[in-house]
Formats: sequence, C-alpha cells, structure tokens
Amino acid sequence: MTVNRRYLAPLLASLMTTSCVVGPNFKQPAAPPVSGYTATPPDKTVATPDVPGGEAQRFVSGGDIPADWWTLFHSKPLNALIEQALANNADLKTAQAALLAAQENTRAQRGSYAPKVSAGVGITRERDPSGALAPVPSNNAFLYTLVTPQLSVSYVPDVFGLNKRTVEAATAQAQASRYQMVAVYVTISTNVAAAAIQEAALEDQIDATNELIGIDREMLGVLSYQKSKGYVSGADVVAQQTQLAQLEASLPPLIKQRDQQNNLIAVLTGQFPGQAPPPKFSLASFTLPSDLPLSLPSVLVERRPDILQAQANLHAASAQVGIATANRLPNITLSANAGSTALAIGQVFGPGTGFWNLGAALLAPIFDGGTLLHQQRAARAAYRQSAEQYRGTVLTAFQNVADTLTALDQDARTVKATAAARDASKASLDITRAQYKDGYVAYLAVLTANQAYQQARIALVQAEADRFADTAALFQALGGGWWHRPELDQGTK
Repeated sequence: MTVNRRYLAPLLASLMTTSCVVGPNFKQPAAPPVSGYTATPPDKTVATPDVPGGEAQRFVSGGDIPADWWTLFHSKPLNALIEQALANNADLKTAQAALLAAQENTRAQRGSYAPKVSAGVGITRERDPSGALAPVPSNNAFLYTLVTPQLSVSYVPDVFGLNKRTVEAATAQAQASRYQMVAVYVTISTNVAAAAIQEAALEDQIDATNELIGIDREMLGVLSYQKSKGYVSGADVVAQQTQLAQLEASLPPLIKQRDQQNNLIAVLTGQFPGQAPPPKFSLASFTLPSDLPLSLPSVLVERRPDILQAQANLHAASAQVGIATANRLPNITLSANAGSTALAIGQVFGPGTGFWNLGAALLAPIFDGGTLLHQQRAARAAYRQSAEQYRGTVLTAFQNVADTLTALDQDARTVKATAAARDASKASLDITRAQYKDGYVAYLAVLTANQAYQQARIALVQAEADRFADTAALFQALGGGWWHRPELDQGTK
C-alpha cells in the first residue's frame, strides 16, 4: 500500500500535537479538619520572676515564625554558631547536592519532549565474491570503499502522556529532595541551639556539683575532727565518705556530657572536635522569648518541610500510576534518515549519491505474562502507601506541636516549683548560718543546709534548660521559618 506524501505531513503533525494523557491527575490533599493542636487552646504560661528562663510566655495564634528565630534568645555566640553551621554543615551540603542532582535529572527527562537528532559517518571497505550476480558499484568492481554520512531524526509523540507523566514524576521527586534539604536546614539550626542550651546547663551543673563536693569535703573534715574528740561515731564518718564518693562519681559523667556537646557543636558547624576552642555558655546568657508564634493547622501543612516532602512523594507516586498505565498502551515512533553513499570522500553529496527515508512504527504490547498489568497494580498500591505515609506524617507533625505545647506549659510550672524549692533551701541555709553564729547549732548543720541548697540549684538548672530547649523545639515543630529565606523558598511553590 502506498501513502500519498500530501497526507503524510498533516498526519505527523496531528500525532505530535494530539495526546490523551492517562490519569490520575494529582490533587493536593486538603488541610486537616481541625482548628487547634490541643483540646484546650494554649494562652499563657506561668511566670517565675528573677529566674533565667522564668518569664511568662504568650502563644500568639496565627503568628509567623521569623527566618532567624534563634536570635530571639539574644545570644550573639549562639547566632554565630548557627550561621556557621548553615554555611559549613556536611549534612546540609549533602542534601544540597542531592537536590541539584534531582533537578538535573528532571531537566534531562524533559528532553523526551523533543525529537532526537543524530549525525554520523560510516566508512567500510568491502570485497564481494567474484561470482556475485550483482556487484554494488556501478563499475562492477568487487573491491571497493563505501563512505556513508547520514542524519537521523526520531520522535515519539506523547500520544497517551507517558512522557508527561514521567516528567511529572521527576519534578515531584526533585521537589521531595528540595523539602528534604529544607528539613535538614531546620534540623541543623535546632540541633545547634539545643546543643548550646545543653552545654550551658551542663556548665552550670558542673559548677554547682563542684561546690557540693567542696561542701562535702569540708563536712568530712568536721566529722573526722569530731570523731577524734569522741563526739561522733566512725559510722558517721564512713557515711559522709560514702556520700562524698558518690558525689565525686557524679562529676565525670557531667564533664563527659559537656565535652560531647562541645564535640557535637564542632561537627554541626563543619569543624573537627578540638579544631576550635569550645564555646562556653550559661543559661543566664540566654533570653527566653516571651511571645511564641503558633501557626494555624492549615498553615502548618503548607510549611512544615516533612509534610511537604511527603506530599511531593505522593505526587510522584500518582504520576507513576500514569506511567504504568501508559506503558500498557501503544507507542508510536516517527523516524527520518537522509544521507549520501559514495565510493570516495570527494564524491559524497555528489549527483546520484543521496538517499532519504521516512518511517512510522506502531508498537503495542499484546502478551507479556501479566507483567505490565501487575506493574500498574503495584503503582496503584504504592500510591495508597504514599497516601497513608502522608497522613501519618501530618498526624506526627500535629503530635510534635501538641507535645511541645504541653511541655512548655509544664516546664514553666516545673521552673516555678523548683525555684520555690531553691528559695526555701536558701532561706533554710540563711537561718542555719544565723543559728550557728549565735551558737545554737553545730557547723555540720550549716554544711548540710548548704548541700540541700546546691542540690536545689542543680534541679532548677535542669528545669530552666528544659524550658529553653522546648522553646527551640516549638520553632522546629512549626516549620522553622524557612519560607522567609529566598534561597530556600525559591522554586518550592
């Protein structure tokens, strides 16, 4: 059958411009039908005056998170550490490289929309048998050289949307890589803040523990003297020795944790442990933010990076269903070749040496043992899996916010209670000192009261550190304010 060339061009144009894209078309999941994170909306935490981290905190519903939320702690060393980490952290650079690779893969995939053009030249030396009935050259030579330059063009019309869905999947995967990079950014800033707060708490606890050890050693000296005079028994001295040994044993773990926090800070900021002098913080150097923004639930799902990454993965899974469906449908390939064949390079493109051809091929799967059918079913199952993973990610995000809100409320109450215990032990110490001065109690009572006071100090330090750390955790749970950084927000919409 011969096809008139008058109808060939319109037919090819129709195939190139007409397509029926197989579904499904992705739709962004709706925001959860909830208006808050906890059963009782948070309002304001209790205050404990004259205590680091004792300020009342007010929750601002619908408030926005600044890009550099850590500056709200008013610590220049902390600001410098976080900016250094964001510039040098290895995990963040790894995520940035992964994003770049995903973007390049997406650009590469978009090339499937364009025709493929290739050029080449072939040179062959041939010898035909002398008894050949039809020698190739017109001069009847049996030994000759063929020079064949040619240009080839091929194009696969996206009739059923296979290319479109493939590009869609690659684009969604690139978006997932972007939000993974954003999540690393938020996590690093929070981890540096948490490490600095923990380092400050450990420094304060080490100072208090050293004071306690000094007190216990002084108490042991007093008891040893009293034993020598027969005022106390040996059991009292041994008991004090045991208490001192236990207290001294508690100091190395604190120093170990402090040094490990310094090592962690060094690695987070892209340095080797010991490469730079370790920072030294104290809880008194931090300011507790008084106004805490609390994003609306509908805003949380639009800004928290792990939710957006799960949504991008869901989008990619949706596109994979379309890819699997399109693979079960016919494929059309259009091709064209043009060139020249000559017995010498000087004769290439000469009269009578040119050739060309146009072609179209239709390839449709008929029987493959059910492979394509089951791949389509697997893609649908993977989409349902991604949908449940997205739902689980949203639930976990809301849990994170709710847990942090509860922690902040209870942290404030713990600070208030431990501050009251510290003040009471301090008052007891002052009374005991006055009684000792007037000769009503022995000096051992003063040391015992001082020991109780130092232990109350340590408990208050831990409570203060928890409040600072949970404040930083709230900023992370709400997304970290990354959308205010143009270098991160670009291309995410």
